[in-house]
Amino acid sequence: MKTRKLGEITVSEIGMGCMAFSHGYGKIPPEQYSIEAIQNAYQHGCTFFDTAEVYSPNLAGIGHNERIVGKALHNVREHTVLATKLFLNSSEVRADGSVYKAVRRHLESSMERLQTDIIDLYYLHRTSGGVRIEDIAEAMGILIQDGMIRGWGLSQVDVDIIDRAHQIVSLSAVQNIYSMVERDVEKEVIPYCISHNIGVVPFSPIASGLLSGKITTETMFERNDDVRNWVPQLSRENIAGNQPIIDLLQQFADMKDSTSAQISLTWMLHKYPNVVPIPGSKNKERIIENLNASEVTLTEEEFRSLEESLNKCRVYGHRGFNR
Repeated sequence: MKTRKLGEITVSEIGMGCMAFSHGYGKIPPEQYSIEAIQNAYQHGCTFFDTAEVYSPNLAGIGHNERIVGKALHNVREHTVLATKLFLNSSEVRADGSVYKAVRRHLESSMERLQTDIIDLYYLHRTSGGVRIEDIAEAMGILIQDGMIRGWGLSQVDVDIIDRAHQIVSLSAVQNIYSMVERDVEKEVIPYCISHNIGVVPFSPIASGLLSGKITTETMFERNDDVRNWVPQLSRENIAGNQPIIDLLQQFADMKDSTSAQISLTWMLHKYPNVVPIPGSKNKERIIENLNASEVTLTEEEFRSLEESLNKCRVYGHRGFNR
């Protein structure tokens, strides 16, 4: 698989979001199935794997997903790039005595679960914990100097936060929601990141399955721990409203002998050089399908046609990244 840069970190141009093995898409698979799925992705050329300390069934624990990723990739650790995330609140900082001590405590726990002595990319998961972003940046800078992380990032943030953080310690990546139906980052975030050598890592790049064309108004999502029950574009009325986008993707998929999901990923890869999507799935076959989007190409004429047609489509439902 071709590679891209997140700051100075080299990764496969499509990564793997591992959350679904622990949370967010209903019943989780058996652990061995999840381990095999991650290993299959690596064998298929994926080197970039994304997790977080909070990814656990119903978000009721800490570390479930990190442990799976650690077990799956332990034997090939030196050939992979691991990204994980922490959430930090001000009460923890007060208890630990400093932002650095609190962040390091989280980091060391993640490193143990991931069976590694360094994290390649360490994100602040959200900025809603009441800790100044400048203080987080300073702590991350020390951890880079300590050799405990290679780079750091932010998730679900706008340009003002990105700029304040980047001025203190250079960011490697920003992980925000981005897809054909969630394009807010195109306005300011992606242009800023391109000009400052910051990678953009879109999560939910297939819009929780909507852009695969496999979800219809008759689709029933699982009742327990399934984020698709509240994804705005996936209400029955919005699925129907977004059908022109699904039809457009199918037209290009037929033309390129690919799938709709692959076209949605290829579109963003073609559009921006610093974008590395991390589609997530708990299905082995779907994971490989997503990675194979790297082999699908669009000519400039095809891309312009797709972009122009997409821009004429109204999007029904909006989640955004400012919350």
